Amino acid sequence: MRIHAIQTGRVLVKQAQISGRGHGLWRQFQPVLSQQWAVWSPTFAWAIEHPEGVIVVDTGAAAHLKSLPRWHPYFQLAVRFDIEPEQEAGPQLKKLGIGPRDVRTVVLTHLHVDHDGGLAHFPHSRILADGGEIARTAGIKGALLGYLPKRWPQWFDPQPIAWQPAPYGPFARSALLTDAGDVIAIPTPGHTPKHLSIIVRDGDAQIVLAGDTSYLDSTMLAGTIDGISPDENVARRTLADIRALCAQRPTIYLPTHDPNSAERLRQRHTVFAALSPQMRNATTWPPSATIMAPVM
Repeated sequence: MRIHAIQTGRVLVKQAQISGRGHGLWRQFQPVLSQQWAVWSPTFAWAIEHPEGVIVVDTGAAAHLKSLPRWHPYFQLAVRFDIEPEQEAGPQLKKLGIGPRDVRTVVLTHLHVDHDGGLAHFPHSRILADGGEIARTAGIKGALLGYLPKRWPQWFDPQPIAWQPAPYGPFARSALLTDAGDVIAIPTPGHTPKHLSIIVRDGDAQIVLAGDTSYLDSTMLAGTIDGISPDENVARRTLADIRALCAQRPTIYLPTHDPNSAERLRQRHTVFAALSPQMRNATTWPPSATIMAPVM
């Protein structure tokens, strides 16, 4: 089994989105109101080459995200995308010898535009997401929350994850995505109320494809929630559960936008072993340590 980090362009957001500032609605408005931009960061999708078929986790960004709705303040004031068509998930998978019909399953950690942007490349795949996340995208409220279902392919019809009352570490529910039981979904609410993450069991280690559970491994370790999560207590509890999970088993923790995620995967750096004490407490972007170049 192999896991590929696929960088689908870059994204630029505010520092207040990566590390939340203040509380309540004030914190949630800061990604729009703040003038302090972070640095360009990667947007990763992930491909798991599994004996039961390729599983893609998130489809990444797409070139159409360079043109966003002008009426939405977040899209106009708080985010920028830099991606060309050849950087989308489909063409990059093709370079790896993985065609559209090879992808058995696509799992979406959530339905924000930089995670579902590449859906058009996977017309033959079973697509899974949390049922509550799917419902959250509907109507005017969904549009105000930043979902863009009108940009989804017409054939897009995701299946809800079949959660089971089967604990995984500190998480009360889980869902097996392979018959072998080595690819597992867990609920990681916070960034969105029904956000999920994927765990790949690989020998003695576990690889957490974390989506936007946090923007950095260091903010996860520090318990620093982002500026997007609607419920601070829920998000903080999820980060604590992730830390508890990391303490139980060697864990390679891979957020979608962490500049070090691809190199961490390549070198199999577990979350505690790979970080200095200073980085564990860092809450700025990027961390003070040298940023490693993503593996394309």
